[in-house]
Amino acid sequence: MTPIAPDPIEEPFMISPTPEAADAPLRVLAETRRLPDHQHMDQHTLSWIAGNRPAGPSAPATMPHRPTLLVPDVSWFASPAVIDSIHGAMHNARVSLLVQFLAQHHEPGRDQALALAAAAACHDCRRHHDRDDPGHGERAARWLAGNLDTVARTFGQPVTTETITAVALHDVPHDNFTDSQTGAYRQSPHLVDLLKAADAFDRYRLPLRRWWPDPGRLRVALPPWLPPVAFDLVVHSEQARLDGATHGEALEHALHTVLPE
Repeated sequence: MTPIAPDPIEEPFMISPTPEAADAPLRVLAETRRLPDHQHMDQHTLSWIAGNRPAGPSAPATMPHRPTLLVPDVSWFASPAVIDSIHGAMHNARVSLLVQFLAQHHEPGRDQALALAAAAACHDCRRHHDRDDPGHGERAARWLAGNLDTVARTFGQPVTTETITAVALHDVPHDNFTDSQTGAYRQSPHLVDLLKAADAFDRYRLPLRRWWPDPGRLRVALPPWLPPVAFDLVVHSEQARLDGATHGEALEHALHTVLPE
């Protein structure tokens, strides 16, 4: 199986040669082009992010379905160094939530949306580092295909062939699709595009504004409240994590802050 996905927003900061590790905030490292292979949130960077909230309405008072929080097991990651990095457990779980928000707007069906959410919670679990890491989507898709029972047992929700394809294609720009990837994309383009959009909208965690989401590059329509909701999920969950919460506790806190019951 060779899948496909909508053009992910490029990550220029992940392409240069590995710089020497530096004991400095992520934002400073980004501004000085010294980002290391493994990049972690810090208070200086998060405070800057929090001060640049995008304009827009908050979440609607009611939603068709409250999203289900799915946090990947840390043992699923190819590299322990990635678990708490900017592509780690928090990022994967937030993308899973954002997939569900988008699915409610596009109505692909609840079962299909949950299957995509389960796959999304694992989409970066086979990364080796926080740079471009070509092929990490295909590696995650192969891992998912070989661990279907584990994922279904953990999340209470199986993934499907179509959602595994979305994972395999999430890091491949449309223009770079091979013929076989184009064929795979045509089988379930809406799922691939939903995952790409959800992944893009967790880019508010990145330390420079030029790397934040660009809705014009996505192939799905967005509800007007999605950008501020995605932003608030990043800020509240990352702050809770810095304050000592576990991954699950931090994400639960963020979800209940953004969408109080």
